[in-house]
Amino acid sequence: QEHYGGLKGLTITWIGDGNNVLHSIMTSAAKLGMHLRIATPKGFEPDQGITKITEQYSEEYGTKLLLTTDPLEAADSANVLVTDTWISMGQEEEKKERLKAFQGYQITMQIAKSAASNWTFLHCLPRKPEEVDDEVFYSPQSLVFQEAENRKWTI
Repeated sequence: QEHYGGLKGLTITWIGDGNNVLHSIMTSAAKLGMHLRIATPKGFEPDQGITKITEQYSEEYGTKLLLTTDPLEAADSANVLVTDTWISMGQEEEKKERLKAFQGYQITMQIAKSAASNWTFLHCLPRKPEEVDDEVFYSPQSLVFQEAENRKWTI
């Protein structure tokens, strides 16, 4: 909101794990007037109950929702590209399996080329290079440090 001046009509794209951070975005995006596009590997989709709620909110608030396994499809015309850790606390034993499953889900400039011309990047940190490459993470489109500062004031 700080960057775009408002959220209504923006398209936010999540590329990565169907985790708690995604669930929070799913339950709020439509209420804020944002379209949501989600790309997760098969077997790592968001919770089905949260997905049903998100579908209801999307219908109620007139926004679009897309769930796919294709990061490029999800990134198409996105204003905001978002990811998070692929290996959360308690999932360390699954690291090899997860890294294999998430191949092709790293956010790169190649993926960003599919996004809208005014795209930005968010990550709630800490970030690992397999999730987003340095070129995107340190680019002028990256708002991760402003995001971190904003989180500071809400904690």
